[in-house]
Amino acid sequence: MKTTLPKETEIQRAWWLIDATGKPAGRLAVEICRLLRGRGKPDYAPHMDLGDFVVVINSAKVGLSGNSKEDQKVYAKYTGYQSGYSETSAGVMRQKNPNYILWHAVRGMLPKNHLSRRLLLRLKLYPGAEHPHAAQNPQPVS
Repeated sequence: MKTTLPKETEIQRAWWLIDATGKPAGRLAVEICRLLRGRGKPDYAPHMDLGDFVVVINSAKVGLSGNSKEDQKVYAKYTGYQSGYSETSAGVMRQKNPNYILWHAVRGMLPKNHLSRRLLLRLKLYPGAEHPHAAQNPQPVS
């Protein structure tokens, strides 16, 4: 029995639409990662890029588990320079960049390699209900 792998020209990429209103960021990120990697496809291989496009609307309204996460959850970054460390709470980050909370959760669940950087390019996040991908006819995820 031979294992057959699809060629780059044979890969069919679907478009999916997800509404993030009130859903917990972590649970939603798991579903997004599954679609981005193509885990539900019969010809899935972990070293190949077989995933689909994912359009997420209302990403600014994504929820966080727990009551006090808006104040207690902290996103930290370090620039590499002296005194370049800064922390930002989830509430402030939601005002500055509403897509960052969900994007950060998805990025953390993907493998840490060149493949994940290509997968993240197919994730389209929009803070409102409108998106410019109507021509691709994205199917809603149930």
